Amino acid sequence: IVIGIVVFVMLVLLVPIRLQMKDGGSIQYRAVLYTVTKYHQITMEWDDENEGIVESGYRVGWGIEILGLEIFNNVKYVSD
Repeated sequence: IVIGIVVFVMLVLLVPIRLQMKDGGSIQYRAVLYTVTKYHQITMEWDDENEGIVESGYRVGWGIEILGLEIFNNVKYVSD
């Protein structure tokens, strides 16, 4: 019984749920103990004076958090 309970708790803590973000294509895998994010995020710089988009591109890369602490992040900006 104890082994069954331990296996169940480990499954709850370690099995991720896939979340599709609405920011251009980022995907996040989230479990109780960790989060892994594959970034593909659309970014735009808005010019208030001319009321238009000055520059657009993407943020791409990976981010990993364990227990809420970021341990890896290689996100970089790629222009169109």
